[in-house]
Amino acid sequence: MTEAYIFEAERCDLAMVAREMFNRKNTNVAGGNISVKVTAPRDINYGSVHVKKDHQYLIMTPTFMSEAWFGKLSGAQILVVDLESGQQIDGVGRLTREINMHIGAYEANPGIKVVYHSHAEESMFWATIGQDMPNVTEITAVNQTLGKIKCLPYKEACSQELAEQVHASLLSLGDDALENIFLLNSHGVLITCTDLHEATRILETVEWNAKIAYQETIFKSLGLIKQYQSCGKDTDAFLD
Repeated sequence: MTEAYIFEAERCDLAMVAREMFNRKNTNVAGGNISVKVTAPRDINYGSVHVKKDHQYLIMTPTFMSEAWFGKLSGAQILVVDLESGQQIDGVGRLTREINMHIGAYEANPGIKVVYHSHAEESMFWATIGQDMPNVTEITAVNQTLGKIKCLPYKEACSQELAEQVHASLLSLGDDALENIFLLNSHGVLITCTDLHEATRILETVEWNAKIAYQETIFKSLGLIKQYQSCGKDTDAFLD
């Protein structure tokens, strides 16, 4: 079956994930953006669009994904960006100003295939107070690849300073950056992963964790519980 446009299957999948990201309230109308790194299997021409065999590209949600379209994107609206040059070569709409943060993440580790940024409501509570999120639920605490749910120091959204901080922070993780989530101070979350649907799972599970940790923090401050627990153990090891 011939594709109607370049990377059609991958772009349709990303459009579906972006739509669910909005529908499931994992971002808001203020934004959010997702990119996926793809490699062209062969030289392909689609009208004036040419992709080169073994060359790396990003497929990426356009700016105003949430504000203008409420996440209801078609595959053709997903942008195609030459990763080497940063040039948009296909797709409807224009690049988000946060492209520099995405490129900074990919440059930190060549194994990263997905960069997923959202303004997830429950996680935003921890991001806006600038604190690491307590890791209390079984699925997040047992998953040691996530480790701490760390909040990075504040850098202005879309700034080169934020992109550089993300790059340096991921670089310091080594291969743990292949499955990681950061809180971005006052800005949301940033997930790096090797699979788009796995990145979605990480966000969903961390959102549950964020809500439960928030409730437990209130109970602890009221003296109703003595300590956070996960898997039957005190969670100090996850908070240190």
